[in-house]
Order: sequence, then structure tokens, then C-alpha cells
Amino acid sequence: MALTREQLAQMIDHTELKPNATDERIRELCKEAIKYHFGAVCVNSSNVDTAVETLEGRDTEICSVVGFPLGAMATEAKAYEAGVAVRSGATEIDMVMNIGAFKSGKDRYVVEDIRAVVEAAEGNPVKVILETGYLSEDEIRRACKLAEEAGAHFVKTSTGFGPRGASVVDVRIMNEAVGGRLGIKAAGGIGTLEDAKAMVEAGATRIGASRGKTILEGFD
Repeated sequence: MALTREQLAQMIDHTELKPNATDERIRELCKEAIKYHFGAVCVNSSNVDTAVETLEGRDTEICSVVGFPLGAMATEAKAYEAGVAVRSGATEIDMVMNIGAFKSGKDRYVVEDIRAVVEAAEGNPVKVILETGYLSEDEIRRACKLAEEAGAHFVKTSTGFGPRGASVVDVRIMNEAVGGRLGIKAAGGIGTLEDAKAMVEAGATRIGASRGKTILEGFD
């Protein structure tokens, strides 16, 4: 069945993660999410309060990033940030995997790092950002397995601040690795309807994009 505008809108996490994003911009982001029926907004943890206030009474999910964009923070710091975000009203958490630890072969550390955030999220969905631009195909598969072992609910391609964004190949590899047991969020550089459809066809169940309006306008 062909993907409809409404279906795709519900898959989009409408995103504003720039360091210079003002309260006004976060409110604007939330109003755009209401207008275009996006499934979620994705903001930095300090902006969750503003998103909650603007989206009061709406069913739009509020996603907060954690350990963003490097993933190299201490586990305790990530878990604390996740807890603060949830208590502030975030309903989803996107955390960055510790890429350096992963590359060092510290798989147990990576699992415990993710698990600590999952526990701090108090049952809210956690997406693990792998930053696939730094990883080989085999490393992407391994990272997906570790995220699943740690109890995460999604794996996600990119922060949008790394060496590159999402690719169809990345999403296909992730889809093969998780086999439908976890959701897959494609993010980073997705700016057209064609981009979004290609990611969904490859297995993405969510799309992270700052250009959600442009994507949906492709239907017109």
C-alpha cells in the first residue's frame, strides 16, 4: 500500500536541535507539528519545558535528546539527563551511543550505558543513535545487537552533527539486524519526500527531520 501524507506525517519527528534555537523557535516548531500533524517534536533537554507548554492538550510526542551530539559523556550524566527530561515532560528519549567505547571493543560498557538511560526513562521509548557515519557495516550490526540487549526500543542512524546523515544502506543493515524487534529511526539529511519514502521502504519506522514541512509538500 502506498504511503499516504497522513501516515508519513505521523512517522516524522519534527526536529530542532541547533545550539542557537530560541524559545520562540521551539514554540514555532511545536505549532508546525500541530499544523502538519507530525507524530513528535525532537528538542534538546533544556527545551522540553517550552515544548510541553506549547503542546499542552495535544497528543504530539515530545522527544528529548540525551548525551547529544557526541555520546561521550559519563553514563551517570546521561542517565541523569534522561531522568530530568522525563520529569520535565518528555515522552521519548534519543540517546547517543558511546562511540569511542564501542570502537574500543567495550561492549559491556556500551550495553550498561544504554541500559542506564532506558531505566532512567521510566518506561518511555528510548532510541539509540549509532552515528553510522563512523561505523562499518559489521559495526552497525553489532551496535544494533547491543542496543537490543540493553532494552532499547529503537535504533537510530545519526545525530545530524556527525560525518554524514542517514543512508538507505544503513537502514537496510539495521533492519536486517533487528528483524522488526526494534523500531528504526532514520535521521540526518532527509529533506525530500523521495528521501523519506526511500528510508521507509528500506525499513525505517520513524523519520527525524528538520525539514518535515518540505517533505510533506512533496505530496502536492
